[in-house]
Amino acid sequence: MTIYFAPLEGVTDAVFRRTHAACFSGVDQYFIPFVSPTHHLVFTPKEKRAVSPAENAGFHAVPQILSKNAPEFLWAAQKLRELGYEEVNLNLGCPSATVTSKGKGSGMLRELGALEAFLDEIFAHAPLAISIKTRIGFAAREEWNAIWTLLSRYPASKFIIHPRTREQFYTGSPCREAYAGTLQTARSPVVYNGDLFTAEDCRSLLETYPQTAALMIGRGLLANPALAQELNGGVRLTREALRAFHDRLYDAYLQSHPRNVALIRMRVIMNYLACCFVEPRKALKAIRKTQNEAAYRQAIDHLFGEYEMCTVPRFRSQEEECP
Repeated sequence: MTIYFAPLEGVTDAVFRRTHAACFSGVDQYFIPFVSPTHHLVFTPKEKRAVSPAENAGFHAVPQILSKNAPEFLWAAQKLRELGYEEVNLNLGCPSATVTSKGKGSGMLRELGALEAFLDEIFAHAPLAISIKTRIGFAAREEWNAIWTLLSRYPASKFIIHPRTREQFYTGSPCREAYAGTLQTARSPVVYNGDLFTAEDCRSLLETYPQTAALMIGRGLLANPALAQELNGGVRLTREALRAFHDRLYDAYLQSHPRNVALIRMRVIMNYLACCFVEPRKALKAIRKTQNEAAYRQAIDHLFGEYEMCTVPRFRSQEEECP
């Protein structure tokens, strides 16, 4: 089963990607959270680190570009090619208000004329393969027909479809009917993304839509870092493997970041990893309140030592119970 790890800004950075790839198998491609080129035509220090081949050694990484300006996109694509990348991913899916208010991400889906001009130019001059990650509309599902009619004209290396609109963010159910229609007419490989939280979710999706080329998983892999491994015949998540991953990740952040930044990173990540435990709300609250390394490690020891692991770890809100 072909699995891609979705890019999550502020979470799946290079340290996370390297550590996950070292601890778990099953992920075919790790997508790098977007770089956003500007008219200055320089990558920020943070972006340089994110796409550095040295930072992404040992696994297949795919950089993502967030841009509505074709010359700026093409500049970034050329720089990424010079670094050795063979594919870039165009972000037409980000629902963040700070992104869409600038007409980027899923904000580009509102103006199909401008999107067409942009796509014409980047596909005419692209120095490497372009894949596209998109939502099915900005405000309504009914927009998808026109959006897909436009997108399907271009020779994308693959289309990654998250079948929600921007207005939905991550609420409500993905519109799989729209996804099914995409599969019937696509000339490029199509990848499904959205609410894949368990191995059963993934297998069911592929049974229903066998033409699907791959699955892109984000929150599901953050909440169960062994999910791709399990899907490809490997060992399911254990308490020991989860603790080893946590400790290795925290140590890696301590080596590469100031201690306060490492702690902030881990508190964010624990919002997902806590989903592996039964009723972890109290323990997670204690973790979130920690302000130093000693308190954090004590709270983590308490979580791993006192709380039962879920039978089926899966991403869930704090209000949901573990299955």
